[in-house]
Amino acid sequence: MDIRESILDCVGHTPMVKLNRISDGLGCTLVAKLDHLNPGGSVKDRIGIAMIRDAEASGLLKPGGTITEGTAGNTGLGLAIAANVLGYKCVFCLPDKMSREKIDLLRAYGAKVIVTPTAVTKDDPRHYNAVAKRIAKETPGGWYAGQFQNPSNPEVHYATTAKEIWEQTDGKVTHFFAGAGTGGTINGVGKYLKEHNPKVKIILCDPVGSLYALYYKDKNAAPVNRQYTVEGIGLDYIPGTMDFANIDDVVQVTDSESYQVARRLTRMEGIFTGGSSGNNLAGALKWLKKHKPGECLPVVFICDVGDRYLSKMYNDNWMRENGFLEEFDVTAAELLLHKPGQALVTAEPDQTLSEVIGHVKTLDLSQIPVLESGEPVGALYDDQLINLLLEGRKLGEIKVREVMGAPLPVVSDEATATELLRTFQGGAPAALVKRASGEWGIVTKADLVAVL
Repeated sequence: MDIRESILDCVGHTPMVKLNRISDGLGCTLVAKLDHLNPGGSVKDRIGIAMIRDAEASGLLKPGGTITEGTAGNTGLGLAIAANVLGYKCVFCLPDKMSREKIDLLRAYGAKVIVTPTAVTKDDPRHYNAVAKRIAKETPGGWYAGQFQNPSNPEVHYATTAKEIWEQTDGKVTHFFAGAGTGGTINGVGKYLKEHNPKVKIILCDPVGSLYALYYKDKNAAPVNRQYTVEGIGLDYIPGTMDFANIDDVVQVTDSESYQVARRLTRMEGIFTGGSSGNNLAGALKWLKKHKPGECLPVVFICDVGDRYLSKMYNDNWMRENGFLEEFDVTAAELLLHKPGQALVTAEPDQTLSEVIGHVKTLDLSQIPVLESGEPVGALYDDQLINLLLEGRKLGEIKVREVMGAPLPVVSDEATATELLRTFQGGAPAALVKRASGEWGIVTKADLVAVL
């Protein structure tokens, strides 16, 4: 019989899947490690049970004791699940920027929750970690988990998460993209992958406003006074569990980019996840588009499930109020996915019209981009061709460059529908989309209207 001893035996061994639609035009297939499919809905289930087991073994946590922790919510949930199975009580301290869903979830598991101010330094006695430490000292049998200093945190990722990624890719993983709160995931995974293949690139995806990206470039960098809203990653100091030894590069990601990409991941791949996962994916896409590594097997880390952000990043009103959502947030890349199997028809300036007219008859195209050395230099429009035919002109004697009109406007594949609307309001019937892979696509007014 395949029956687990308890829910704790269901932690880990999460699947990996190809992000086929997100990867379209990227030049490689991005793979996601789905740690939001742990029992508690996040990667933090792994460290919850690991920290408790190590504390039991060292005698720091006694039977019937009380676990305290400063948490963004997910570590608390991982600890609470293990505590309920093993017979411990829990008290968790959360910064007030955390979602209502996380607070309610912790209370549903029987934990006591104390909400502390976000905008305080780590030395302030009101800081969520400071409050959790104080409660542990004042509570008989209290034990402070301390995920930001606890070596069990990166060690469990080295022993489990990294090993799973290596085995699931048959050792062919080439890049690993993840954010860092405590740094446990990226450090544990990075150390293991580097030991098995020093050529693997470990890329930290860091929210704008976090100290990590600045510290990577300058060890004397001071924290910036900027609050960001994405939860569970980034920090304004360097904790004991954070190590840059195996990190090859850092890419910064804004709140807006994190939320927009997470929402796209849900719509395009059916993977419902939170802002920290959006941060990782947005960072991976930015890095891969910039560096164009060619044939590779990049892995992006998916951290937690999206239902704990329904009141925030999945709430359109909250997104608009905070300036994270345009009126229409569908992208040019998504519009192209509504035209599967339709290869872009183009012409060259020195072709004759008779050589390209067959495409217009067959595919009913209103415009054909004219490319020279792979770059747009003009466009053929159906009304031009119709007029020439009505005039009785011999199309075999006319070169494309003699009658082509102005080239279509060019947008990136991340251009939003709002940007495309502005483009079309300028009179253009269509826009060329420059893919991350260097390929071209085309989006028309009709394509946009059909989707909206």
